[in-house]
Amino acid sequence: MRIRSFGTSGLRASVLGLGTMTWGRQTAAEDAAAQFDAFVGAGGTLVDSAASYGDGAAESVLGEILAARSARDDVVLSTKAGVSRRGGTRIVDGSRRALLDALDASLARLRTDHVDLWQVHAWDPQVRVEETCAALDFAVATGRARYVGVSNYSGWQTATAAVWQRAWPGRIPLTANQVEYSLLRRRIEVETIPACLHHGLGVLAWSPAAGGVLSGKYRGGVPADSRGADAQWRDGVAAYGDPRSRRIVDAVATAADGLGVSPLTVAVGWVRDRPGVTSALIGARTAAQLKTTLTAGTFDLPSEIRQALDDVSA
Repeated sequence: MRIRSFGTSGLRASVLGLGTMTWGRQTAAEDAAAQFDAFVGAGGTLVDSAASYGDGAAESVLGEILAARSARDDVVLSTKAGVSRRGGTRIVDGSRRALLDALDASLARLRTDHVDLWQVHAWDPQVRVEETCAALDFAVATGRARYVGVSNYSGWQTATAAVWQRAWPGRIPLTANQVEYSLLRRRIEVETIPACLHHGLGVLAWSPAAGGVLSGKYRGGVPADSRGADAQWRDGVAAYGDPRSRRIVDAVATAADGLGVSPLTVAVGWVRDRPGVTSALIGARTAAQLKTTLTAGTFDLPSEIRQALDDVSA
């Protein structure tokens, strides 16, 4: 699996990253361990989590796996802070207190003294950007994080934070922005990716298969054991039921048939090599599902197929 730099920084990681959002919830600890082994065995290095994933359960499972395998130094470890749930309500808090408290809790769950990449999970309009960014500086200055970034920031938000960090010597430049990107969700190409490219940030693309929709498994309905059948994900999957989405899913399936690979390989492979993308984050409930997607780490889409997918999804 190829290795790329995060924008103009010195941090490097595999072109596919392992997402852990379902760990500790839909994915049991033994399945998570099998996923980790398959990913590392395929040459993957980037493992991404967040304090909000399962209210910390994903980080705890990941920490146990890293400790059991003495594998901390073998991975680029990434996590996020600034989003939590209280009474079923999503809370965004980009204050210095909340971010640094969350980072310390993450490090304890991950059983490490630092993460390689620490990101603010979402923009908080109630907190000044200089306060949020000061927490990033402090995390690096105290050794808790090696590099810092943001997640789900729009183009203007990315530019605002990036310019602030470069406006004065001693502040830590942003390294990455983790955003949703797939053939079905290309809106970040308008402003967010250009902002990342201009300011030297690498893009981490989450949900490159659009929550599994681009696998084609929903073309004939919703399988009982799929994410779309889960109440937590049902609305998100249903959002891709419009005619444009169906055309794109059909095009991906047709391309996969012709190339002799899975639709997931085509969908993730398309995202992997888009301008600005450092890594496409993949995830699964089981190791068997993950192994299918891992083929996207080495498979290269022919230029004519890539152009056809560009056109149908434009």
